[in-house]
Amino acid sequence: MEGIGMHESKQAARRALLDARTAMPGEARAAADVATWKALRDFLIEVVDEGATVAAYRPFGAEPGSTLEPELPERLAVVYRVLLPVLLPDNDLAWERVEADGAQEDAAAAGDPGEAPEPARIEDAAAVIVPGLAVSYDGIRLGRGGGSYDRALARVGPQVPVVALLRDPELGIEVPAEPHDRPVTGVITPAKGFVSLR
Repeated sequence: MEGIGMHESKQAARRALLDARTAMPGEARAAADVATWKALRDFLIEVVDEGATVAAYRPFGAEPGSTLEPELPERLAVVYRVLLPVLLPDNDLAWERVEADGAQEDAAAAGDPGEAPEPARIEDAAAVIVPGLAVSYDGIRLGRGGGSYDRALARVGPQVPVVALLRDPELGIEVPAEPHDRPVTGVITPAKGFVSLR
């Protein structure tokens, strides 16, 4: 019964947060996305060497960063080796490299057919940027409910920064946590910039 309550609590939180994102006016969303990008860029300059691997994602809908042109992965790919997630049938994530021009390289086709499965490549990331709907001050992230990122983050070393991009009101929300939930080490919001949660 307790598990059902947790599931319902997370689903209700997701609906409310997605509704709030969708209700944000377009101009405000675009301005917030530029501020988020600048804070992310400054953070990465501080902690990641040029040419290092950064695991990221392509924001969509009303997610932070979704209005950016060029899009977030292509902006990152100017300086870093960028990996984007590919959802597998078992809800785990494989990773593909994206170029600055937006072309994606099928990692399996690019390497030796005998190589290990691609999900392990996230272990090479010097930083990981993740989506989220909210993050508590102790780093618990509320995602969309598939568990894919929790599985992927289990392969990331403890020294690697894992940063969620959020809208300002989404930081500091009490997030119901389950044993499989993997915390983030920081968040970036438009007004606060980078906030360390370590």
